[in-house]
Amino acid sequence: MRLLYSIGIFLYGLLLRILVPFHAKARLMVTGRKDWYLRMKQSVDPSQKHIWFHFASLGEFEQGRPVLEAVKNNYSDHKIIVTFYSPSGYEIRKNTNLADHVFYLPYDTAGNATLFLELVNPTFAVFTKYEYWYYYFEGLHRRGIPLFLIASIFRPEQIFFQDYGGFFRKILSYVTYFFVQNEESVRLLKEYGIRNAGLAGDTRFDRVIDLPKQRKVVPLISDFVGISPTLVAGSTWPEDEKLLEELLRQFTAYKLILAPHEVDEAHVSSIMTLWPEALRFSKIDTYSRDTLQAAKVLVIDNIGLLSSLYGYGKIAYIGGGFGAGIHNTLEAATYGIPVLFGPKYKKFQEAKDLIEQGAGFSFVDGKGLMDFFGRLQNQSNRTEASKAARQYVQQKAGATPIIMKYLKNANL
Repeated sequence: MRLLYSIGIFLYGLLLRILVPFHAKARLMVTGRKDWYLRMKQSVDPSQKHIWFHFASLGEFEQGRPVLEAVKNNYSDHKIIVTFYSPSGYEIRKNTNLADHVFYLPYDTAGNATLFLELVNPTFAVFTKYEYWYYYFEGLHRRGIPLFLIASIFRPEQIFFQDYGGFFRKILSYVTYFFVQNEESVRLLKEYGIRNAGLAGDTRFDRVIDLPKQRKVVPLISDFVGISPTLVAGSTWPEDEKLLEELLRQFTAYKLILAPHEVDEAHVSSIMTLWPEALRFSKIDTYSRDTLQAAKVLVIDNIGLLSSLYGYGKIAYIGGGFGAGIHNTLEAATYGIPVLFGPKYKKFQEAKDLIEQGAGFSFVDGKGLMDFFGRLQNQSNRTEASKAARQYVQQKAGATPIIMKYLKNANL
């Protein structure tokens, strides 16, 4: 199985190189890893003490950020090295002041893992939620370097827990400790003989609880919103946008702030065909105040504002529910607003919790969206859902202190 795994990694890297001329993300992934060892060797001092954080993408970075901040504050004699797998993390956070060095993670091969770990030699490593790389995990284990998984969550259908999942369970065996999100994950791991796991919760709550206090207010967006009730739709895909266009035709009093998941020109252009009169955030300085106040739709054609935008909304729509899965619901819930999303939410504990608390509402089609949105026009219904959303986030915060207490007690 290890041979098949290595062949799969090789073929994936080969496919990315083939796609370079045609696919912007593939191009970033390949060029970002080119001559990685030379570039790391020129900037990383092996005589320094390091702590290594790895994140799959931007979402995992924001999820693990409270722990990253706490470690940086408590281990001031160490240099922090952050790696990303995806361009969506690296390109946005490559200059973060929370790390001394930021790199793409080299592909998971035996040679790459050996070179990387010899150079970095971290005191310990922290991975957030997902990302299980055999050679890096095995290399850390062989060197006696503690490896921690934070905000982990496990489900019976995952490959680790299948009859053919022995190789992947071996990867889990290299983890020093799992800080998991729910009791179900603790029980599932124990069923397979993995007892080095404990309930800590989701570190995203520690991150999002302070977002309303840190929110960026953009005066021109405030002019656009004015006194109108506003729906903020975050991380949307084309399927979401079609439903939203139908929704706004019925609920004409509402304005829409739309922040698509992909902001490439092709996607933004497709959005503009749905709303030809929509304004683009990239051109917001060119619009008069009268134009802003009269407009109904504002398309956010850049990245980095979404966590502040929810503060403008009375209701939030989270995209992705008709694709691979919904995106971040907590960034909206922390502002105390009801959250709407499509049917692909079962992998996300917080989405299930929000539904149970009466703060989240999942629909399978346009009619369902219309029904829920209509119910939330009742002030009492909306107030109750908003209160439940805010309380849920506040009650779930606290994973970071649990993790930091463990690290302190372990004398790391």
